[in-house]
Amino acid sequence: MSMLKIVVDDLSGPEIASFLDEHVQQMRSLTPLESKHALDLDSLRKPEITFWSASDGGSLVGCGAIKRLDSGHAELKSMRTRPARQRSGVASRLLEYIIAEAQGMGFARLSLETGAAAFFLPARRLYEKFGFQYCGPFADYRPDPNSSFMTRAL
Repeated sequence: MSMLKIVVDDLSGPEIASFLDEHVQQMRSLTPLESKHALDLDSLRKPEITFWSASDGGSLVGCGAIKRLDSGHAELKSMRTRPARQRSGVASRLLEYIIAEAQGMGFARLSLETGAAAFFLPARRLYEKFGFQYCGPFADYRPDPNSSFMTRAL
């Protein structure tokens, strides 16, 4: 893999807008509406959210974000790898980077919600590899058969 460049993204560019729109559309196609927690552009442009994009050779290949829940707890959001680049290490590099950034921001815990369906198994395996463990719903989430909740101490 060439040099993956990960930067805080202000979400103003057209490329990230269409990349996130693809993400939201894909999640909608896989998940019942009441179980869809993917954030659109406006929902991500909030002060409690830090958003990163990852590019390789100038091409957008992935993104991720964290949302501050309280002073010690953040939620991992919007993890996506361009489909053509899945299983190429982009998500691992991005997740490693975001975990380090969350630690640097002083968070003691990082939690996430992902799908429970087979489609999301590679994502759940990635999170397990990085020390996330299954947990109950957190923040405003409710128990949902379509959701898996995971958390790890930082």
